[in-house]
Formats: sequence, structure tokens, C-alpha cells
Amino acid sequence: MEKKIELALIYGSTRKGRFCDTVAAWAAEEIERSGKFTIDVIDPAVVLPADQGATPTLWQRVAAAQAFVVVTPEYNHGYPAPLKSLIDSVGKEWHGKPVAFVSYGGISGGLRAVEQLRLVFAELHTVTIRDAVSFAGAWELFDAQGKLLAPERPRRSMATMLKQLEWWAQALRVARGSAPYATAA
Repeated sequence: MEKKIELALIYGSTRKGRFCDTVAAWAAEEIERSGKFTIDVIDPAVVLPADQGATPTLWQRVAAAQAFVVVTPEYNHGYPAPLKSLIDSVGKEWHGKPVAFVSYGGISGGLRAVEQLRLVFAELHTVTIRDAVSFAGAWELFDAQGKLLAPERPRRSMATMLKQLEWWAQALRVARGSAPYATAA
């Protein structure tokens, strides 16, 4: 049996009453359903201690992850500042790892935020997954219990994205294991 991929599921919003909890819970269920990943939830709304004994710090959690799924809203045609702060709090621990996106928002479904995040993650030497999951008008797509009203299409999109993420995570795990990732000095 192949070892599961250690995946960090990163929340993009810290707003009170945020819808991110609903979308991230759905994403976590789909990730678990795949059976290919273990999940570490990284939420910028939770204070991440610099060091409290056995509690891993943010950089340790990013370093331990072999792949990432970022769940982000789109605020004012961009991604939230707390997400950028979280990303910028870590450096080389991102290098040589794949990042996938689940976005939500109004008419664009968060795709403008994702396009901006692709630029940020390219600078961090990650590989972003082409296919993403996007929820336009997200608030109308989920019921009061957080279940999708029509789950078929998002599930297919998520399955495609997770297959690509798994492939890249495995390939990059082998590559990182055979030689350290190199950047220009």
C-alpha cells in the first residue's frame, strides 16, 4: 500500500461569520473520500503559536506538507490579506510542492483571487494545479447544513483536481527525495 500524501488544507478567510468554513468542510470531505491524503487544517483565524512545545509551528506544518489545497474567497477582485500574511510567513518550506485551489465568491466564483495566487505561489517555487474547483454564487449552492444542493459537477471537478494534485505530489516527493530543491543564490 502506498503511503498517503500529507496535505495541508489552508483556509483563506478570517472574517466573522465566514462562508469559508462551509466550503472548506466540503473540500475536506472530498479529500478524505479520495483516500489518498491525510489532512492538516491550517486556519489563519486560529492563532498559530511560534512554539509551544509539541505544537508544530506554521513553518513546521508547511514543511511537513507534501501538497496544499487553498480554499479562498474573492474579496474585491482579490484574495484576503490574512491568506497573504500566512503565505508570506513561510519561505523555502513551500519549495517544490504542488498547490491546488478551491475558490468561491460572487459571479466569478473566486477565479480572480486564484489567478493572483498562482503568481504568488510561482514566486515560492511551487507547482500550481491547472484545474480548480470554483463556486460562483456559493451562498446559493449549499443548504443550511453545508451540503451542496447539486454535488455532481463540483465532485467531478474536485476528483480531477485531486488526481492531478496526487500525481504532482508523488512526483515531487520522489524528486525532493533524490536531490534537494535548488534555487538561484
